[in-house]
Amino acid sequence: MDKIYLILFYTLWFIVKILPEFALKGFSNLIGILAFYIDKKHKKIVLANLDMCFEDTLTKEEKLKIAKNTYRNFARFGIDFIKNQNSTKDKILKKVVFKNEEIFINALNSDRPIIVQTAHFGNWELFSLAIAAKFGPVSIVGRALDSKSMDKILVKNRTQFNIELIEKSGAAKGVLKALKNKRAVGILTDQNTAKKDGIEISFFNKKALHTPAASIFAQKTNALIIPAFIYKNSDKKDEIYFFEPIDIKKFDKNEAILKATQLQADATEKIIRFKPDEYFWFHKRFKHFYEEIYE
Repeated sequence: MDKIYLILFYTLWFIVKILPEFALKGFSNLIGILAFYIDKKHKKIVLANLDMCFEDTLTKEEKLKIAKNTYRNFARFGIDFIKNQNSTKDKILKKVVFKNEEIFINALNSDRPIIVQTAHFGNWELFSLAIAAKFGPVSIVGRALDSKSMDKILVKNRTQFNIELIEKSGAAKGVLKALKNKRAVGILTDQNTAKKDGIEISFFNKKALHTPAASIFAQKTNALIIPAFIYKNSDKKDEIYFFEPIDIKKFDKNEAILKATQLQADATEKIIRFKPDEYFWFHKRFKHFYEEIYE
């Protein structure tokens, strides 16, 4: 299977390298539309999630449009991933603008550890590169791909600009070390979790499990949690938006983990409502409490 993945990847890599920019846009749209019509399994998950989150506030046609644009966007993100290989800080930063960057700068100047809470939203592979290129050393928590060959390609791209990867399984030691060494730590917190790994929060007014990892690490290290997300703005540039920091020490200790985790879910929900077609709807986000919607 690894060979098939590599053949597909390098075929796509070759196409990306030879096509001019205007043609790449059409090519990514074509891939997205084809995937939308062919990938019935994941399209069903996408639409189930959209029904769950937006109920009757959106029409069926509006949900289908969001779903179709979701496929288009993630085809575009995949192509951009290839373009960002062996890049430079200047090239990355020319692609990105920052909104409310003073929030992050103030956090850096506070001399407290920083946890960046984000989601599978927008071009998140570009997100980590841009943060590292602009602000310095970053460590990100993630899981290795099942395909070893593709994982090597992913790791090479993700570790540019002094980015450190921390394996999700058993990440605590690596995260605590990174925070101690004044490295910002990025954690994606938007997926469903096993019951033992998550706590119940409200997400789009529905019950969902949410990892409390960022909150727990913040409580242990006195870190600030900064929700931040990347999306395409009205000028067609990728924009990184920083929310106000979540300072866990301001909460009663017995409620701090739940309150800080709920605020992270609220930030994620807010950004999804702002740009719903840039969220990775392919996860079974509500599986623990509403498994029947995916049947």
